[in-house]
Amino acid sequence: MKILQPDGWAKPRGYANGIAAEGTVVSIAGQIGWNARCEFETDDFAGQVRQALANIVAVLAEAGGKPEHIVRMTWYVTDKRAYVAAYPAIGDAYRALIGRHFPAMTAVQVVALIEDRALVAIEATAVIPR
Repeated sequence: MKILQPDGWAKPRGYANGIAAEGTVVSIAGQIGWNARCEFETDDFAGQVRQALANIVAVLAEAGGKPEHIVRMTWYVTDKRAYVAAYPAIGDAYRALIGRHFPAMTAVQVVALIEDRALVAIEATAVIPR
């Protein structure tokens, strides 16, 4: 895996501008903050992020992958102010589950998610090396 950082560009914080990788591609559907029984345990933004990330790690493990194999994440949040306010707790959850690996990322605010209680959905793409 190679981090793509053009010369002269400011280094991004918490994500990469791009990643090049070879291997088995794993596409993980948008994961929300509910558990394996499709039940929400919290309406706390950071708590739902923690669960969504745990769900990503679990799906990735089914393919034999690890968090460091993630090359891209897309975050869909229903409230950007809640997202920004929760940065410290989100960072704690991210480091606990993903580590200090920062793939290419995009975050967008959406009007709503299909599940009414969902505050965030996170898609991920991973490439497991050969």
